Amino acid sequence: MNKPFVRIAAVSVLPAAAGLAAAQDKLGDYRLGPGDSIKVQVYQSPDLSLEARVSESGVINYPLVGRINIGGLTVPDAEARIAQALKKNRILKAPQVNINVVQVRGSQVAVLGQVSKPGRFPLEAMNVRVSDMVAAAGGITPQGDDVVVVAGVRNRKPFRKSIDTNALFAGKGGADDILVQPGDTIYVAKAPVYYIYGEAQKPGYYRVERGMTVMQAIATGGGITPRGSQSRLQLTRKTSEGRVVELSPKLTDTVQPGDVLFVKESIF
Repeated sequence: MNKPFVRIAAVSVLPAAAGLAAAQDKLGDYRLGPGDSIKVQVYQSPDLSLEARVSESGVINYPLVGRINIGGLTVPDAEARIAQALKKNRILKAPQVNINVVQVRGSQVAVLGQVSKPGRFPLEAMNVRVSDMVAAAGGITPQGDDVVVVAGVRNRKPFRKSIDTNALFAGKGGADDILVQPGDTIYVAKAPVYYIYGEAQKPGYYRVERGMTVMQAIATGGGITPRGSQSRLQLTRKTSEGRVVELSPKLTDTVQPGDVLFVKESIF
């Protein structure tokens, strides 16, 4: 009977995203989207101040100007567009516009695959990183892979990045712990496994750890029974061309995902 494999390295849950106030200094390439609440202020013109929510079509209604489409724009670009509208409508000659994002509501990120609580999560701030979103989804399950894949759009082009979770959650992610963007999908696949049968104490399937040798794979399966022999091992493997081959592995050989290790009885 197959037995669940156990992930050796536990994943720690990092703190959630920092508050929005701290995020204001890290707007980066964040683009305004439907549902975002903003506060518009115009220098020396308090009567032109406005608190508004971006509509589903990306539009806000601005006093004396009318509808202004700011959906999909960065905050500096949205400030420039409002200033241009004020100038075009001859309301101010040289308007200085400042936008503060009060709340991010319309933007969501999907966290799927081998996480405790897969689903879609709202971006409540603009400096949210991959580790924050994985933590919000309850962390990676024991069956999860050591790689997180982030897919989305950057600069209007498809974007995809694979991130090593061991480094990410050990505090060494550095540049790999990237900021997420609205519409991103974070996916954690199942970890690769190998199978061990025959004269093994605990036959079944187990996680393939990095650099795992045949000896380590046997040990993970509880070792060899008194009837088995470590000199009589058979390894079945599928090649990259799809062929199935049978090998007589050495104890120092590296195990690959999908390998089937069979421990034969001793001939004595």
